[in-house]
Amino acid sequence: MKLTPAAITLAISLALYPSTQQALEISKIELPDMGDSSGTLITAEEEKELGEAFFRSLHSQINVSQDAEIQEYIQTIGQKLVASSDAPSHPFHFFVVMENDINAFAGPGGYIGVNSGLLTITEAESELASVMAHEIAHITQRHLYRAAEAQGRLSIPSMAAMLAAILLGTQSPALGQAAILAIQAGGVQFQINFTRENEAEADRVGMQNLAGSQFDPRSMPIFFERLQQSTRYYGQAVPEFLRTHPVTTSRISDSRGRAETYPYKQYPDSLNYQLTKAKIQVITSSNLAETEKQFQARLNQGTTEQRTVARYALGLIAIDSQRFKEAENTLKELVKTYPNQPQYATALARNASEAHDFQTALSRYKLLMEQYPENEAIKIEYIRSLLKVGDALQAKSQLAALSQQTQGTPIYWELLAQTYSGLNQPAESHRYLAEYYYATGQNHDAILQIKLAQQSKGLNYQLAAILDERLRFFFAQEEARRQR
Repeated sequence: MKLTPAAITLAISLALYPSTQQALEISKIELPDMGDSSGTLITAEEEKELGEAFFRSLHSQINVSQDAEIQEYIQTIGQKLVASSDAPSHPFHFFVVMENDINAFAGPGGYIGVNSGLLTITEAESELASVMAHEIAHITQRHLYRAAEAQGRLSIPSMAAMLAAILLGTQSPALGQAAILAIQAGGVQFQINFTRENEAEADRVGMQNLAGSQFDPRSMPIFFERLQQSTRYYGQAVPEFLRTHPVTTSRISDSRGRAETYPYKQYPDSLNYQLTKAKIQVITSSNLAETEKQFQARLNQGTTEQRTVARYALGLIAIDSQRFKEAENTLKELVKTYPNQPQYATALARNASEAHDFQTALSRYKLLMEQYPENEAIKIEYIRSLLKVGDALQAKSQLAALSQQTQGTPIYWELLAQTYSGLNQPAESHRYLAEYYYATGQNHDAILQIKLAQQSKGLNYQLAAILDERLRFFFAQEEARRQR
């Protein structure tokens, strides 16, 4: 499938939205008034396909979180904001990138990523929501269509891989610059053309969205101001978010003025925000001993809820440090005191699994499944436990019951491949492992897995036909990606 010039225009603008000035040294950013001179916008199907391809390419180049609890939290906040936006039916996909850099970005098809570093630096849930609302507003207000006309025609796989490479330039300017040079070598010229008016409108619309979603509108200027004040400590290493979203005194003043038009009220953080933030801090810690000291100090500080979050973090650290008995005692006490908070019970079940007490883990996850039948994160961990005890047949049944959204994730394909391996069906196992590799942007490995599946004995006609079709599709994707 070929993209029209207008579609390429959109793709370039989406990709470069989060890129650094360092990565774009070969092309100066200008801010003229914009429009789509062709008059032909990308179709919904083209945008959906480009977004999916873009997300697959991201998986192969940056660390997208596969933690089901973290994913469920960020998706919940995102969808709450979308529901109150002026385009509630627009498809959005929210995810966390496990990088300590302070950044957030939007991609084609409504894919919005938030770096773990940005999430953990926020001091309130509404601050996180304000960043996400700003990114949502750029998409709902169609700002991403107002970019320079690009010349040439690129396939969706080729364009998606290029966009991901440019995005990677936020972490490695040399790679981002190489991607841009590759585009220019292919005859595609471009520039970024987002106006200051776009930024102001995204702030305004985002703030309306915040208020409508029951988040604090004042969180936007508060977060912007704290980031601006913090720049004095960064020197040359200014956070990526500040490069791509310049925070000026006038912008802070404007957002504060708008925020003051809303009635003042208290907006308490959800416990899920605090627990997710603590979990990410543990996962991304480069020094668990130091992180443990920090949470130990919090046991005697703050509110009861904050002290409880610190105990939860210490339980997670004990698991990661293989101090399973200590983790068991800490988490059991939390579950006893707060029986309706799933994160505590889930961590307790995980502790049993990490200690290789798989039957206990299985029984705990099963109880959680009954208590929280709609919780997809718990369902996934339950399936993992079933596979560890060798009950692949039940795992297959549980996989079929996952939501359609979950069934489109890399985790789903990986678990399905493990399930069919446990059922001693190697062809199906290789087939679904191929889908996992494709979903994570590893097309060569996907092709290899399909070929391995084709070599399996006893293939029936239907499966052989499916494998042939997928192999042709993967080869076509590779060919399209190479086109310039």
